[in-house]
Amino acid sequence: MKKVTETRADVELSNLDQPLFDGAGATKRDLVDYLDAVRDRILPVLRGRPLSVMRVRPGQEPFMQKNVPKYAPDWIATTTVWAQASHREVSYALCNDRRTLLWFANQRAVEYHPTLAEAGGDHPSHLVMDLDPPEGGTFDQVVRAARLVERALADSGLDGAVKTSGAKGVHVFVPLDGAGFEDAAAATRALAARAERLDPDVATTAFIREDRDGKVFLDSTRAGGATVVAAYSPRIRPGVPVSFPVAWDALDDVTPTDFTLRTALDRLGDGDPWAERMPAPQPLPADLVEEGHAIPIARVQAMHEGKRRARARRTDGPTT
Repeated sequence: MKKVTETRADVELSNLDQPLFDGAGATKRDLVDYLDAVRDRILPVLRGRPLSVMRVRPGQEPFMQKNVPKYAPDWIATTTVWAQASHREVSYALCNDRRTLLWFANQRAVEYHPTLAEAGGDHPSHLVMDLDPPEGGTFDQVVRAARLVERALADSGLDGAVKTSGAKGVHVFVPLDGAGFEDAAAATRALAARAERLDPDVATTAFIREDRDGKVFLDSTRAGGATVVAAYSPRIRPGVPVSFPVAWDALDDVTPTDFTLRTALDRLGDGDPWAERMPAPQPLPADLVEEGHAIPIARVQAMHEGKRRARARRTDGPTT
């Protein structure tokens, strides 16, 4: 039964003293308090963008919510987007203000995944590289790969900001000046390829997991309608880590678990390092875009390669 505990910004908050999820070491109140305290820093990266959230309910597995539920209050701003994969229209929330953020927190929305373009926009605001460690890998490996991306950016005349993903990797963001979706996606592929060439023993662009050979994956597929967890967003993981901005020269001195629902605010103080460290929007170099357009799209290439390998297995058959 819902137990209204208090009201903030005209939002009724309920069951605040319940555990957030198994292994969180935190309550729903901790989530609400954190998001409310960080609202002036997280709202700028959510505002105006179609939002997907990861929610938790007692006794259930976490789930991704894209469509705004029918019971949502009518004051929540929404935008409708055609989903090509499912061939239907999806009504996304726009988390534009404190009241909406608190409503989502009360719904046990722990993770906040905005799109890379604003609602109705015809270009992404950022190029994003997602660096994932191999199975059993360490954060030190991710940092070594991030240094390659940093060098590739500098060699290409670009500058970016970096944050922990809140999981095991990092995200590199490069603000863009008017690049279209296809050119941004191409530039991301080229940037990943350039970083890989700097030290192929450390990083790989191989989309198929079994081809990565214990290297850090430079994921260049966060483009188009993709989402990326927002800076300052908590994650549904033990201890509730937070995706947190890090200075490039501080990467060697941190681990993702340094930043949690309980520690992030103290580390932030009065600052907003994500906004402070984000460079100005930059045009994409023509040679980077041209190189990227010649690189196959990773997901498409992986799909064709997977089919080829499946055919080969069927043709070869078991040996006796």
